[in-house]
Amino acid sequence: MATSESAQSPAPRLTVLSGPSGVGKSTVVARLRQDHPGVWLSVSVTTRGPRPGETDGVEYFFTDDAGFDKLIAEGSLLEWAEFAGNRYGTPRAPVEERLAAGVPTLLEIDLQGARQVRETMPEARLVFLAPPSWEELVRRLVGRGTESDDVIERRLAAARVELAAEKEFDVTLVNHSVEGVCEELLALMADH
Repeated sequence: MATSESAQSPAPRLTVLSGPSGVGKSTVVARLRQDHPGVWLSVSVTTRGPRPGETDGVEYFFTDDAGFDKLIAEGSLLEWAEFAGNRYGTPRAPVEERLAAGVPTLLEIDLQGARQVRETMPEARLVFLAPPSWEELVRRLVGRGTESDDVIERRLAAARVELAAEKEFDVTLVNHSVEGVCEELLALMADH
């Protein structure tokens, strides 16, 4: 009997992880990459400034509005969206290169971006990460301590819209525990 490691499998398809701000997407992705370094995470480009501890080219590629406009004009972004007054986008070429090479590829993006990926890459699997409850989501957002009350309010307003869009996704995972979500997400990525 062949094991999954020795069996020939089809090329992986793109997996998109989305969900409201504060649901734990970044925490889940960091844990998944720590435990499974073979999974490649696309690094987004953003116009927002770095948060404490973030490094250009690691968590994000940081750019200004003019640089972002140039990427859009060149068609260099797979998707892009504006969120909380900043723009975020996924560089197209690295994603296409990893998929062509058979590397399990993950995007961590917002609802607008997930919708764009659905249009441009309909074979992608869209995964919605949901909070255990609204109250828990509010607690996580406020507990970050990295953003002003105004930004938190905008993120909560966006979260209401994002939660209502859950039905647009192929799969929903509820973030009761980072370890549990990582296992479920990895299983989905292994199921081409």
